[in-house]
Amino acid sequence: MPKYIAMQVSESGAPLAANLVQPAPLKSREVRVEIAASGVCHADIGTAAASGKHTVFPVTPGHEIAGTIAEIGENVSRWTVGDRVAIGWFGGNCGDCAFCRAGDPVHCRERKIPGVSYAGGWAQNIVVPAEALAAIPDGMDFYEAAPMGCAGVTTFNALRNLKLDPGAAVAVFGIGGLVRLAIQFAAKMGYRTITIARGLEREELARQLGANHYIDSNDLHPGQALFELGGADLILSTASTTEPLSELSTGLSIGGQLTIIGVDGGDITVSAAQLMMNRQIITGHLTGSANDTEQTMKFAHLHGVKPLIERMPLDQANEAIARISAGKPRFRIVLEPNS
Repeated sequence: MPKYIAMQVSESGAPLAANLVQPAPLKSREVRVEIAASGVCHADIGTAAASGKHTVFPVTPGHEIAGTIAEIGENVSRWTVGDRVAIGWFGGNCGDCAFCRAGDPVHCRERKIPGVSYAGGWAQNIVVPAEALAAIPDGMDFYEAAPMGCAGVTTFNALRNLKLDPGAAVAVFGIGGLVRLAIQFAAKMGYRTITIARGLEREELARQLGANHYIDSNDLHPGQALFELGGADLILSTASTTEPLSELSTGLSIGGQLTIIGVDGGDITVSAAQLMMNRQIITGHLTGSANDTEQTMKFAHLHGVKPLIERMPLDQANEAIARISAGKPRFRIVLEPNS
């Protein structure tokens, strides 16, 4: 098999470089995927920095992947060459631990992550465990599918797992790709959707995506504004900051829940009396399995939920990282490995 191009970091602090890589032979239950599109997530900044103590070089980042199966290893029964598949933050599991046996592979102690556990998707092909694959619906574009394995499934699962009543008030806090998908999913699920973000320049797009209300956090205290709207049954925080969450929690309704899917390592201070008296919950949420990603894509394709993206060639991955670090991209960046 001919060599392929991968964007790799050769040492800590070094920039990504386009290297020619010799494909490794497949092991049992592994599949090789020819990549058509690979998303760039904020978490990839850390992967590209390759600063961990136990990092094995070279590092190839990327965990939002869509493409076509090119080769199948032994003991793979479900998939065939030519199948269109997506791979996300969930990159495989042991299948035998208590979490896996209970149907919760996302919390498997041996869960794998593309770009961290093995070479990721900023390349022309990738080798992954078969259990990491999610089938892309017919008619869904690769560039729409790629972000669904991380941004898509994370927001979709956080919303659907609560089983809120129709018309429940769902507030989405933050900016970026997670928010834009969360707004669409919440609206299509029949919830009264409230977007909270900085500045009025984001209001028009939020309403186009399905938001019923918009709160400018530069102008109002969002928790107070939510309270005046009747309170939120769910606040979904996608922002990579915890500083505003204490005030924001005051906008929860009786029995409301604050779910955090974006973090910065900070703390949240909330009155215990507030939680007890109002029967409120603060919780976190982490991604989804390959099956969850399949269901996310099916729902998205059926209801017209699409990530807003901008494409960049694979060899511009350094520029993509720099832009995300500076907060410049308006939409989700997706790399084109074969451009």
